Amino acid sequence: MQKPIPGLLMESNESDLQRSLKSISWQHGNCLACIWFSSADPLNADLLDRARCLHPKLKPFELLVSGRDWCSLYQERSQKQIDNRQEMALKEAEKAAKS
Repeated sequence: MQKPIPGLLMESNESDLQRSLKSISWQHGNCLACIWFSSADPLNADLLDRARCLHPKLKPFELLVSGRDWCSLYQERSQKQIDNRQEMALKEAEKAAKS
């Protein structure tokens, strides 16, 4: 049997941890990944974020939901839409930093 190389296991775990943290940020099937969830900060989106649900049937109720909530009106936001929202937010942040 070969002895494990010190640090090798840790690097593997860090990679798994990074992957799991990324999946926490934009999980699918809950409000955070729904097209009707209006996150104020797409760059730092989190399951604990709260925002208004903009679904036409729910908007009149001014429903405040967290990113981890879910309902039967869920419509998935595509990864491309998520990337576009994050790029636009990054450009706005860079523009604000220059001002």
